[in-house]
Amino acid sequence: MSAIPTASPPSTGRMGDRIFSGLSKGAGIALLAIMGAIAVFLAVRAAFAIRANEGNFLTTFEWNANADPPVFGIAVLLFGTVVSSVIAMLLAVPVAVGIALFISHYAPRRLAGPIGYVVDLLAAVPSIIYGLWGALFLVPRLTGLYEWLDQFFGWTGVLSYDGSPARSLMTVGILLAIMILPIITSVTREVFLQTPKANEEAALALGATRWEVVRMAVLPFGRSGVISASMLGLGRALGETMAVATVLSPAFLINISLLESGGGTFAQNIASQFKEAGAMGRDALIASGLVLFLLTLVVNGAARLIIARHKEFSGAAA
Repeated sequence: MSAIPTASPPSTGRMGDRIFSGLSKGAGIALLAIMGAIAVFLAVRAAFAIRANEGNFLTTFEWNANADPPVFGIAVLLFGTVVSSVIAMLLAVPVAVGIALFISHYAPRRLAGPIGYVVDLLAAVPSIIYGLWGALFLVPRLTGLYEWLDQFFGWTGVLSYDGSPARSLMTVGILLAIMILPIITSVTREVFLQTPKANEEAALALGATRWEVVRMAVLPFGRSGVISASMLGLGRALGETMAVATVLSPAFLINISLLESGGGTFAQNIASQFKEAGAMGRDALIASGLVLFLLTLVVNGAARLIIARHKEFSGAAA
């Protein structure tokens, strides 16, 4: 009578696999712990400042956190941060997608390589370099553009110009667009290059033009990647400090016109106020940093929802 074979115990894997799995889980847990620690620190320090604040933290158009009693609010900072970032995204994303398509599908190989290298190099330029270039080169040359916009679109109020130095939220948005353009272009280019060749060849075999191939195969496949790249650029725009502080003339007021001087952003205000801030002033700046932290989380969460919602309609889901 033959013996009944017994089931062998499940394999636990090689030692290297278990070590790698443990390190991966530990890294993920450590990341969550760091994010939680940052959130707790910001919330605790912000609570002290908000309790002592004599103004409305959300609506006050003033920042005098060192006064007794302190009076400060984030209305101007929130408006400036959101508006300048939106301007940057509107200017940068279409141009970045166009450059990425040119490098990946239109440019000859001997030309695509150097252009891609220059784009990657621009992404590594420090922020202060962009700020100095913006203050010394860009700002003086925007006056003519603003006068033209005022001549033809000043009636809207949003693009009216009073002739003051071009140190406005529009200037900040243009500079931020130039800064985030290389990042969005670089990531988007790599996504477009991952488009399955079979999809492109099938479209060509059916008689599609190059643009139709891009429209039917490349853009649907890279949609999620373009959104991710855009959110990466938006994250830099929201938190940019030195470049904004260099080109903006801060003032705690909200102008209807985007071409007039004034306004401010969270990061710029923290950088310019921190040196002179006392204990309460630092807590107030931390409170504004908490709002920026939450704003960044909301933006990234919304991006993840958009990507998940459209993934099934893209070639990436195949």
